[in-house]
Amino acid sequence: MRSCLAALLALAGAPALAAPPAVIVDERTVMRQEPPPHGAIGLSTAYRISDAVPNRTMEFRKRVLHVGAAIGPHPIAHDEVYYALSGEGEVVSDGKTAKLTPGMAAYLYTGAVVGIRQIGDKALALIISYPVVKP
Repeated sequence: MRSCLAALLALAGAPALAAPPAVIVDERTVMRQEPPPHGAIGLSTAYRISDAVPNRTMEFRKRVLHVGAAIGPHPIAHDEVYYALSGEGEVVSDGKTAKLTPGMAAYLYTGAVVGIRQIGDKALALIISYPVVKP
């Protein structure tokens, strides 16, 4: 028992493998106007932030759904989070709809059919994050 503890303490003091340096992305450099994915319903502003990060294991994006826009229902093969920054939306997961307002997050599960649409008179700004699924 004592030798296991000594080994763990030695490992704790061992230098860690160096991580790659941080990648800093200014959203203005990755911004583009485009129809939202999964149905091209309306217009959105996409900020494909994690696309600028090499060897990433997650996606991190900001999307602004303009008035009347929606990410149409689609099946997901990973857990996914929609986090509302501003505006209002309705998120759907397997046919159940819930309102999303600033400061609210929708945690969506692998295998669900999900989507979100902007409602109201202001654009819906979202952070969308999910793991990269390796083939």
